[in-house]
Amino acid sequence: MNHFQNSFVRVALILLAPLILAGCGINTIPTKEEAAKAKWAEVQNQYQRRSDLIPNLVNTVKGYAAQEKSTLVEVTEARASATQVKVDASTITNPAQFQQYAQAQDKLSGVLGRLMMIQEKYPDLKSNENFMALQSQLEGTENRIAISRRDYNDSVQDFNTTLRTFPQIFWAKTAYSGSKPMVLFTATQSAQSAPTVSFDTSPPPPPSGVTPASPALAAPIPSPATK
Repeated sequence: MNHFQNSFVRVALILLAPLILAGCGINTIPTKEEAAKAKWAEVQNQYQRRSDLIPNLVNTVKGYAAQEKSTLVEVTEARASATQVKVDASTITNPAQFQQYAQAQDKLSGVLGRLMMIQEKYPDLKSNENFMALQSQLEGTENRIAISRRDYNDSVQDFNTTLRTFPQIFWAKTAYSGSKPMVLFTATQSAQSAPTVSFDTSPPPPPSGVTPASPALAAPIPSPATK
């Protein structure tokens, strides 16, 4: 009888062990880790979507504003730099690699903003259907990028907090010791304000060393002659 009871207890413990462990949160860390990785993949998807739009956008602008060569070259080079940064699932736990990727994408956002401002100088470009369609797609993609970055940050913050709070911290130090905190996107100074482009047509400043005449030192206006 004792042997039967011991066997029953052992079988019961084996069957109940997964439920006990689940109740202690052993599955919480991998679940939230996979959720954060999925959000990271969505960020990459949206950045890739933007990258795919740029060549057609540059070619369209070039057809109407070839003289804006410096801006077009800058956009092309920024796109090349952003796509050359290699990323994978390990990037989100590597601060240096993550920042390199984020900075390259932020730089591309800045030069794209300047490119889109060019349309104000070229009415024909503003009315071009292809350009308007690309502009609409780019604006939609930029919005999705912002949303995907926000969702990624929320998921990462939740995951990072889990690694540091009880009882999950016990599993983080034992069963999931290989799980590392992930890096958050941070807003750069340039990303917090829209890029501005000046089309000021005022005369250029005087050469260095030449001081413009002060209004106070200008020759006085002669008073009308008295009769």
